[in-house]
Amino acid sequence: MKRIALCIVGICHLTFSSAQNPSDSIKVGKEGGLPVPMAKNFGQRLDKFSSSRLYQMTYIGVPLVVGGLIVKGEDDHFRNLRNEYLPRFNRHLDDYMQYAPAVAMLGLKASGVQSRSSWGRLLVSDAFSALLMGATVNTLKQTTNVERPDGSNRHSFPSGHTATAFMTATMLNKEYGHKSPWIGIGAYSVATATGLMRMANNKHWLSDVLTGAGIGILSTELGYYLADLIFKERGINRLANEEVFSRMDKPSFLSLYLGLNIPLSGYDIDEQTEFSTSSGSTAGVEGAYFFNPYIGAGGRFTVSNTSIIVNTDRAENNTFDVISFYGGSYFSYPFSSRWMIGSKLLGGYVHYPLLQLADRPVTARNGFSFGSGVSLTFKAKAHYGIRFFLDYDLLPSHSKNSGEYMNMLTLGSSFMIAL
Repeated sequence: MKRIALCIVGICHLTFSSAQNPSDSIKVGKEGGLPVPMAKNFGQRLDKFSSSRLYQMTYIGVPLVVGGLIVKGEDDHFRNLRNEYLPRFNRHLDDYMQYAPAVAMLGLKASGVQSRSSWGRLLVSDAFSALLMGATVNTLKQTTNVERPDGSNRHSFPSGHTATAFMTATMLNKEYGHKSPWIGIGAYSVATATGLMRMANNKHWLSDVLTGAGIGILSTELGYYLADLIFKERGINRLANEEVFSRMDKPSFLSLYLGLNIPLSGYDIDEQTEFSTSSGSTAGVEGAYFFNPYIGAGGRFTVSNTSIIVNTDRAENNTFDVISFYGGSYFSYPFSSRWMIGSKLLGGYVHYPLLQLADRPVTARNGFSFGSGVSLTFKAKAHYGIRFFLDYDLLPSHSKNSGEYMNMLTLGSSFMIAL
């Protein structure tokens, strides 16, 4: 059985796997195989907890909402990335993309393709979801009064387009995700593209988009839960083997990389000038192919943007950009059927564009860097998961006059669809 996973919103994960032995595939909440009895018991208890209905309903939506609140103070940095590389972007496709998954779902249903729910159950589930999403988004827009990046009004938080897109994507995936993993990948890719376009169009901050995505998913989960209470077993098709995993899956992945930068050091441009950066943002892609469940090879491409601090007390108007390519080894260890820990060791190439400080230009420069990191991945269902990561990068200085390196941490999370 082959398994692929693609992380959504922020940071995607693509998994290819094959069962090594029939005994390796286990049902969630049942007996699982771990090499050490104590670790086995811990893994089984962890799997039982993460198999609960409440956890399954909230494992993606809640981290998205919390992440949106956390990055609120960093919104300017992600907007700087947009202003730096897409300053004139203006498209209206996102106005229509938000409804695309719902159109696909209704089209499949009208064509006679069997879904999870009967027509009545589907319509009630989706009506509950839409009412919950609309009420939550509109209430927050009216009470928070957050100004949009383009200054057009004060109804920025959260993103209604993104909430709608993730609501309809979750609906489509709940009804037809069992038919093909690509249905879920397509649905959430469209939803993610909708959120990214809202930022590219300068209509929303990153915090608006993350929170909107979380609200869309949580509203759909709660809407389907309410419908399940009403209909119970009427009008539903139960799907076999949805919850079967193998510890020995190869955790190969492809991810949309979004994270917050935490600088740990700066460097001296000369004897009079000390250069450092504030916290910032990083965006890009990352992926790796695993040869077995433990060892793989891959890399990442990222663009970072942070504010500049000179001599500890003066922030510069310009921002500090870093474009980097990394490649190297990836490592993973599955300590239960649902959870795995990972690490990596990378070498990289960094490009610094021309930087203009208040009193001098710092010329463009290239250099070599090194990276590492740790991650925690949770496989929620056959097609879903979430991944948290903390990466460390050792970066060369921008100035040719300095031989010092900068130390940088990047914190982020990946929401994945597994095939």
